[in-house]
Parts: sequence; C-alpha cells; structure tokens
Amino acid sequence: MKLAYWMYAGPAHIGTLRVASSFKNVHAIMHAPLGDDYFNVMRSMLERERDFTAATASIVDRHVLARGSQERVVDNILRKDKEEHPDLIILTPTCTSSILQEDLQNFVNRASIISDSDVIFADVDHYQVNEIQAADRTLEQVVRYYLDRCHRQEKWDQFLTDAPSVNIIGIFTLGFHNQHDCRELRRLLRDLDIEINQIIPEGGSVEDLKSLPKAWFNLIPYREVGLMTAMYLNKEYGMSYISTAPMGAVDMAEWIRQIQKNVNTLALSLSGKRVDYEPYIDGQTRFVSQAAWFSRSIDCQNLTGKETVVFGDTTHAASITKILVREMGIRVSCAGTYCKHDAEWFKEQIQGFCDEILITDDHAEVGDMISHMEPSAIFGTQMERHIGKRLDIPCGVISAPVHIQNFPLGYRPFLGYEGTNQIADLIYNSFALGMEDHLLDIFGGHDTKEIISKSLSTDIGLVWNPESRLELSKIPRFAREKVERNTEKFARQKGIETITVEVMYAAKEALNT
Repeated sequence: MKLAYWMYAGPAHIGTLRVASSFKNVHAIMHAPLGDDYFNVMRSMLERERDFTAATASIVDRHVLARGSQERVVDNILRKDKEEHPDLIILTPTCTSSILQEDLQNFVNRASIISDSDVIFADVDHYQVNEIQAADRTLEQVVRYYLDRCHRQEKWDQFLTDAPSVNIIGIFTLGFHNQHDCRELRRLLRDLDIEINQIIPEGGSVEDLKSLPKAWFNLIPYREVGLMTAMYLNKEYGMSYISTAPMGAVDMAEWIRQIQKNVNTLALSLSGKRVDYEPYIDGQTRFVSQAAWFSRSIDCQNLTGKETVVFGDTTHAASITKILVREMGIRVSCAGTYCKHDAEWFKEQIQGFCDEILITDDHAEVGDMISHMEPSAIFGTQMERHIGKRLDIPCGVISAPVHIQNFPLGYRPFLGYEGTNQIADLIYNSFALGMEDHLLDIFGGHDTKEIISKSLSTDIGLVWNPESRLELSKIPRFAREKVERNTEKFARQKGIETITVEVMYAAKEALNT
C-alpha cells in the first residue's frame, strides 16, 4: 500500500468491486470507513449506468472500533440478502479497514448459515496487490467457487457444445473501451461461425458459470484480468486459451490463426469439419481495415521517424508500441507500463521495438522521462495527457486510468478490424493536431499568449532580461518552448540566475555540440 495523490491502479478493493458489480445479481459489501466508499459514484459517473451499483458500505466508525465489527457486518449481509435477493454476496475489506485485522472469513461463515444467498469473502491481500491484480484474483475465486460446488453436488455436464464455441473472459465494468471491444469481438466470432458460450464477468450470471467448461476454448482479450481464470480452467478442465490481444492488423491475423488452430484441433474428434480463415483475414485486412492502406499513404509517411513515448497497462502499451513501429513506421523512444507484476512479459513483447523500457508506477518518473526525451507525441493514460498539456506535447489516451471522455457513447473499439481504424485515427490525429501551432506561426496566427514555461521542474528563481525575452519571442512558437526549457536547463547547470542573449547562444552552442 502506497500513499499518493495519483495512482495508475487503485487499491485492491476497487478491483473486487469492479468484478462483483459486473456480474448480474451479485452484491458487494465493503467493510470500510467513510471515504473508502467512492466506488458507487465513480462507476455511475463513468459508465453512465441507469441502475444503482450493487455495492454497499458496512461503515467502520467509533462504535465498531470500540465493540468490534461482527454484528454489524453480519447484519448488513443479511439485510441485503432480504432486500436484494442476490445470487451471491461478496464481502471485501479496504486497505484502511484491513488494519483492524478482523476475521472476516468467520463473519462470512456465520452469515452463510442464515442467508439464502451464497456469501464469499474476497481472498485478496490488500497490502500486497493493486486493483488490477485483485480483480484478476476475485474473478478466478468466484469461478472456482461455483465450479468446485458443481463437482461436489455432481451437477456436472462435461460434454462440449456441438458447434465451435468460446468463453470471453475479462470484459468488465470501468474497463478501457471494454463494452465496445466486446461488441467487436461478437461480430468477429459471428463471422467465423463460432458461438459465444459465456462472457464473464460483464453481464454474466454466477449460476451459469457451471457451463464454462462446455466451450471449446477461452479468449482472454486483456492480460490484466482473466488470465488467472483461464489458467485455472486449463489446469482443472484442460481448456486451452488464447491470450493474444487482437489489436492491430498483425496481431489480429495471429489471433484468428490461433482460433483456427484450436478449432481444427477439436474438430478432428468432434465435428470433423476443419476451417480455413485465411481468406477472411485477407478480405478484412484489405477492405474492412482502412489502417492497412492508410499507414502507407502520403499522410502517414510524414510521420515516419517521428519519436513517441508509450505508457499504460501491459496489454495496450505493448500492442500500441508494436502498431506504431511495424505498422506505421513511427519510432518509439520509450515504452513502459505500470503493471510491475507483469514486467517480464512486457519486456519480452516489446524487445526490439523501442529504445528504452520503463517499468514504474510513479507518475513523476514518467513525467521526468517524457520531459527529458521531448517526443513528438505521447500515447498513454490520462496522467500522461496531463503531462503532455504541461509540456505542450499532444497525447493520445490508449489505456486506463482514464477520464470520462474515454467512456464514449459512440462506438470506438480498440480490438478487431474496426479497432485498427480507431487506433490509426488516434495516432494520426495526435500528431496532426500538434502541427496547427506551426501553421499559425507561418501564416500569422493568433499568438497573443504570454510566454510561459512548460517545464515539469519546480525550480524557480531564473530571470529572463528584456533583451533575451524579446529574442525568445522571435522564435516560432512550435519550437520556442523547447528552446526556453533547454536554455533554463543550461543556466541551472552553470549556476546562472539571469538569462541574457549571450546565455541563450551559449546554451544553443552547448546543445549542438
């Protein structure tokens, strides 16, 4: 647990609540003090949900601290059982309430005897894992709970579906464009004549989890959530899974070929009908995905060699890095992720696609890296967008955490062939919009702003004299701020407090050498 005013991934209980509120008829109870119960407001605002979020706070107050929580927690579980009649109630502490070291599993056991609903305790170490890891673990725990119970009660249907079918695991609330991606995956699978057996957790029912093993294999669109469940199903039921993210034309083709391989492997023993998806890949790449030809157009050739920085979760940061380099010819100076627990996979995926790799969950370190490299564009999270605004560098948001503007009402998937179009637009527009200032300078724009420093440094005390300020104003605005930052950096290194025209030229000469 780390105190910070900005975190890329929230505390563990948020991950548990996201999974619980994604299922149908599942209620979450968080054992928390006032202040930790902001999830309901956050979800209703971002997802624009019509229904109330099925999450309740069992508040830790002075009475709880004096007498203990057992009666209150059990009473809240039973009250929600009678009011909502959920299929499942999940109890989770927060980082704050975990300090009390109460035996919440004992509370759950007691409530389970009386409650008509199933009740489980979210078995997550709130001190060691973040929101993403907790969501992955909670989903696996729920799936394991219901499949294990099915075995004990011998209510098990072990026959696979007659036609090829899949489970899509990892689509859930507050995910980055998850709803749009799910819609695109449905279209793709329909084109491939593959049925969807289950989509979990978003819109899924815990009572239907027993049918998960009936699918031929599992699809994991994002590594962050769903991989633990897929590994569990593979170990216990021999179900293979595909964890390649179908993002970008190259990985889309690879994803479909992996589906073809899985279908043909099982078709030999089940349907006997083999499939060939190569004509589909060719048609979609050439005629549905506009990105394939657009990346070779004169517009995109203007971006060749431009430098960028990519930062986000492992799935999106790795995929966008590869798309920029091998599909659009854009140089990635640095690619990074805040998912430190999956750093090895990330490094393996982007090896050879970027100059540097940054693994950190400290936004200040990311900001310093961007300030130092001064790329032409950034592709990152909402935090990198803020950093880009301060440095006057355009930023395309490609990963959570995000602002409400990245929960669009319109259709904007990142996966699939339509996703290739959306990503190509995002990449091109991020660069193109940054050229507007240059055009304004050339044709006499409306540059009446005061010259301000965009440096991320908190150092103060440097003074520009009137002559140097006049000289700086003669530089076109698209390059002015870079010159200002470099000059101030040179002055600090030399211990100079007043910047003159001579200092400006000395900084320019030092930079060129």
